[in-house]
Amino acid sequence: MYILGISAFYHDSAAALLHNGNIVGAAQEERFTRKKHDSAFPINAVKYCLEEAGISMDQVDEVVFYDKPYIKFERLIETYLAEAPRGLPSFLKAMPVWLKEKLFLKTLIKKEIEALSSTKRLPKILFTEHHQSHAASCFFPSRFEEAAVLCLDGVGEWATTTAWHGKGNVLEPLWQINFPHSLGLLYSAFTYYTGFKVNSGEYKLMGLAPYGNPVYVDDIKKHIIDIKEDGTFRLNMEYFSFTTGLKMTSKKFADLFSGPERTSESEISQKQMDLARSIQVVTEEVVLKLAKSIQEETGSKNLCLAGGVALNCVANGKILESKIFENIWVQPAAGDAGGALGAAYASWYQYHDNKRTPAETRDSMEGSYLGPNIDDTVAAEYLTKIGASFQRVTEVKMMDQVSQWLAEEKVIGWVQDRMEFGPRALGNRSIIGDPRSTKMQSIMNLKIKYRESFRPFAPAVLEEDVKQYFEIDDTSPYMLMVAPINKQLVIPTSKEHENLFGIESLKVPRSSIPAVTHVDYSARVQTVSTMTNPKFHKLISKFKEKTGCSVLVNTSFNVRGEPIVCDHVDAYRCFMRTEMDHLIIGNILLSKSDQKPLAADSDWQREFELD
Repeated sequence: MYILGISAFYHDSAAALLHNGNIVGAAQEERFTRKKHDSAFPINAVKYCLEEAGISMDQVDEVVFYDKPYIKFERLIETYLAEAPRGLPSFLKAMPVWLKEKLFLKTLIKKEIEALSSTKRLPKILFTEHHQSHAASCFFPSRFEEAAVLCLDGVGEWATTTAWHGKGNVLEPLWQINFPHSLGLLYSAFTYYTGFKVNSGEYKLMGLAPYGNPVYVDDIKKHIIDIKEDGTFRLNMEYFSFTTGLKMTSKKFADLFSGPERTSESEISQKQMDLARSIQVVTEEVVLKLAKSIQEETGSKNLCLAGGVALNCVANGKILESKIFENIWVQPAAGDAGGALGAAYASWYQYHDNKRTPAETRDSMEGSYLGPNIDDTVAAEYLTKIGASFQRVTEVKMMDQVSQWLAEEKVIGWVQDRMEFGPRALGNRSIIGDPRSTKMQSIMNLKIKYRESFRPFAPAVLEEDVKQYFEIDDTSPYMLMVAPINKQLVIPTSKEHENLFGIESLKVPRSSIPAVTHVDYSARVQTVSTMTNPKFHKLISKFKEKTGCSVLVNTSFNVRGEPIVCDHVDAYRCFMRTEMDHLIIGNILLSKSDQKPLAADSDWQREFELD
């Protein structure tokens, strides 16, 4: 039986295909259209999933959409009526889209599916609730027979926070917090106020937090959010405009923090850093209290997390560090894209009541390498056609040469095998470098990624060596846990350095792997296993042979505002537009110094809207 899951029409559209409960493929639409956070119907992602399975749309038994538009429309109307006459401009802007498209999603989905079908045969079309999709996406592919499940995001239909108890093939809903009281929207409000883009810049706010001081925590808890001992909360809506206006925050919010929101792309001040740190501290408090409550309620030793807030890897690390649960698993595509996979799982296990037998040691996400594969031969034909200079070598020679370049502090574009599903590059669509280099973070941010200098990079470490570098008691294959650097690697700071604030503190090496060490002596860890990515594991092992270091800098292969590269064409184009030194596609080696400049490509940065 083939079940196709779809998320679309809001942000991060995606498709995922199950065959008898096993994942065939999953991908975000943005990777194919090159439009970041593309919300359109994921026609290209669907086509990929069908091609990966070797089937046509006529062989798909069910299409499952990841939320229920009628309930969401009900929430919109009730909210506008409750706030009337405020919010009229927002109402007038939203209604045409709903009346033209979103209210008739079933008809729209049928139309898109018919276009892919040679016989115009329509599979059964089902709809799950938004948070049901999130819960299914994290529990059903986990390795746990039983687990507590916590989903936190901006808002689905009504729910913003939900608690579940998963056992076997059953997900039992326990309780929920409803709109407008939302931890995700609270975090997005601070994202907006500090000058970053909502639904895109939240990870920047998290990355900025270590540079600040939590000076606004008391103000936030006194005026903006009422946090109960069990972690449930209510927002003071006088400080927000997202229910009625086209802005996230109100004048009262600006007055509380002594001024208007920061203008995008303007200089980041200590104030923004302190706000970032403060809302991060508050978020961690809520998440920890909720985790404690759900553990007491279910008695479970396992926790599964999904929803956009579950991408807050600092908060995830705090749960892990707290020992509230013995085991924690976070869906690598925790945001709306992962809802496509969750919708398909919900149908397979909950609607059809199929038996579930989780593996004892590994989840069933296959490392999240669920996207299109790279073909050396096709890539070589393309590179020959455009006149690129390259070598095609054996894997042994490739590993030796790339590890040597890395040891020489070269920046490498690394494209291998199947593309990752979710927002993180996990070693198949990555830019990699030497973590021991004191200049690597600056080079990658300013000359490769063309993004803000404060943005941190993640370490990819051999799974078997992780405790040599980080204080973490579990694996972290999806780069969704932050952990402290091993104290033996820490470089003590001088009194002069201790007085540095904000971005200035970035210039001080904090450990023997400074390129991946945050200013608070932590890192966003990715553990690399031979089970899920033998090729990346082999490269890091070769680098270890040459340098004694079993860690690499790993960041996504893209520039600011661009989706992660999908194929060899995207990779070569991005390589040529940046100051990367080398590009590796399968066993193909390219050096920047050997290439001719791309023709008529001097103004390429206008192609992508800044995130």
